[in-house]
Amino acid sequence: MNKWLKALLIACISVLFPVNNLYSQEKWEDIFERLVANGDENSSQWENLMEDLTDLKEHPININTVTKEQLEKFPFLSEQLIENILYYLYKNGPMLSDKELLMVQDMDIQTVRYLKPFITFQSTDKEKDKPNLKTIINHGKQELSTRLDIPFYRKKGYQPITSEELRENPNKRYLGYAFYHNFRYTFRYSDKVYLGLTAEKDAGEPFFAGMNQKGYDYYSPYLFIRNIGKIKTLALGNYRLNYGYGLVMNTDFNMGKSTMISTMGNRKAGIKKHSSTNEYQYFQGIAGSYQLAKRWTMDAFYSYRKMDATVDNLLITSLKEDGYHRIPRDFEKKNTFTNQLIGSNLHYNGKYFEAGLTGVYHVFNKVLKPTPRPYNKYYPQGRDFFNVGANYKLFWKQFTLSGETAIDKKGRIATLNMLKYAPKESFQLMVMNRFYDVAYQSIYASSIGEGSDVQNESGIYIGLETKFLQYFKLNTYGDFFYFPWKKYQMSKNGTHGFDGMFQLSYSPRYELDMFIRYRYKNKYKDFTGEDKEKVTIPYIQQKWKYQLNYSPIDELMLKTTVDMVHNAYQGQNPSMGFLVGQSVGYKFKTFPLQLDIHGAWFHTDDYASRISMYEKSLLYAFSIPSFYGKGERLALNLRYELNEHFIFQAKYGRTHYRDRKVIGSDLEQIEGNQKNDLYLQLRIKF
Repeated sequence: MNKWLKALLIACISVLFPVNNLYSQEKWEDIFERLVANGDENSSQWENLMEDLTDLKEHPININTVTKEQLEKFPFLSEQLIENILYYLYKNGPMLSDKELLMVQDMDIQTVRYLKPFITFQSTDKEKDKPNLKTIINHGKQELSTRLDIPFYRKKGYQPITSEELRENPNKRYLGYAFYHNFRYTFRYSDKVYLGLTAEKDAGEPFFAGMNQKGYDYYSPYLFIRNIGKIKTLALGNYRLNYGYGLVMNTDFNMGKSTMISTMGNRKAGIKKHSSTNEYQYFQGIAGSYQLAKRWTMDAFYSYRKMDATVDNLLITSLKEDGYHRIPRDFEKKNTFTNQLIGSNLHYNGKYFEAGLTGVYHVFNKVLKPTPRPYNKYYPQGRDFFNVGANYKLFWKQFTLSGETAIDKKGRIATLNMLKYAPKESFQLMVMNRFYDVAYQSIYASSIGEGSDVQNESGIYIGLETKFLQYFKLNTYGDFFYFPWKKYQMSKNGTHGFDGMFQLSYSPRYELDMFIRYRYKNKYKDFTGEDKEKVTIPYIQQKWKYQLNYSPIDELMLKTTVDMVHNAYQGQNPSMGFLVGQSVGYKFKTFPLQLDIHGAWFHTDDYASRISMYEKSLLYAFSIPSFYGKGERLALNLRYELNEHFIFQAKYGRTHYRDRKVIGSDLEQIEGNQKNDLYLQLRIKF
């Protein structure tokens, strides 16, 4: 492209679509909010997604030297758009500024807004492919951060009790103090070498005292090396794994049904460092990926972990996944069994065809046998588990056919297959079928579905994503699902249901975007009537959400949200809830301070109509609190950069209830009608 023509086009785009600095600072959080706010509330993997997005934001990628592998990290980029970005760079050379992104074929304003915080526009000078140890040490960057959460109330678990009461019931009081704090150290060289340690103490856990003499309750050390010669990845310490569509292995974030159609199934697979405070979804040991040939890679991994569980007569009756060790009963379950895991993955990455083969074997030193319940008859049982899965992706003109089929040691099958039709980037149509055998067993499987496990489910999913009239985007899907066997809170065999979503977005320019969303779900659920008889009947959930983002000037951002929930058992009175929220963000020009204020008013009939709301929090942390009853929420965030080395963040949150005098229950019970919390974080870069 002629450089003068290129400059003229960039200038025109700059006039038509002025870019706001504020968005480069804040819009990345909107990505996380939109991905998880409409998802199911039972995901324990959101922290991993926040960790990944935060790391990408804190260490932006040079767009002019970007690789396909790096672009695949972004959960909002489709495969076609990734190819378009790379082709633009190949044909036209380095990009001069973020305004030039709109010149990429099929690129829209919303995607530019999402991408901008994660990239830089530097020269194309590349680093050495094989840096030596001296270079790594001299040019590596280090960071220390610590966080402290201070509650301005006292829960029942911290109330003083007599020695006699404590002897009679040692689980009546938390063993540690009420503060939460964590510690993080990271050494990083480019995107090739990561060395770090994450440590965490939850509120109520002892610290260098009592049953915990080692300080923090949780430590996560890791060494992670990428792209050194033929070594694609080498992980020592704690790490995460994700292959195929998660039917065999997925301890990473699971992109659910509400994910954008254009990016569904695009989550980068393989080995990742585990630097978050998630105490369950990780492995401990060694993992590596080696380049066998131009398009072939081989992964191998081994893990040995002590894990938490309830053990009765050498039988594991339930796994403990929450990571809390606050009372003696928690310590009785701590590190009660070991899990050894070994496996590998062979992957072929062709231009028109991709395929992978994953095999995993792991063994417990005790027998897993859940306490019998009507719904858990087919839950994983035994001492050892073996799974093999094959995944594929075939590209043919405007069609993409992909999926995975897995089998466990007893021959039971889980399979997921999807066909995507995309004649252009602005139109994506997908049909997906899944069948998870009622007795399929895989401890670390996690994939798309209505249930939380890859088991006891089949379904058909149809989704559409399209752009029209230049500034509008429509996302909609319908999912028909069937459960052959009983489920938790579902005491009937052979139930079926429907989950549908409609979302219309409007993004005319950088300063303004909005969307309206409606979600409908109809599934069976146990209901106990006035006669105390339990029946399984349809339970209908309806959710509406409107959100407006507006930035009248570069330094100011406004966000308005309106949520409504309507839930009801068939033939019964509904439970309804409303929430109205307003956020104001301001970044001072002459002072290194950023201020965010968020307020919300909520009014729900009961817990069934509770409403979850994303709330800005500290770095590496996320907050999606649920509110029910009647009350208000106020949160204040500030970020102060003393200089390039010292960054201080603080958050104050206050929740006031107008319909109760007691908050919570059991050891979490608070006397009074309000909660006040202070969160502090200090980061040091050097």
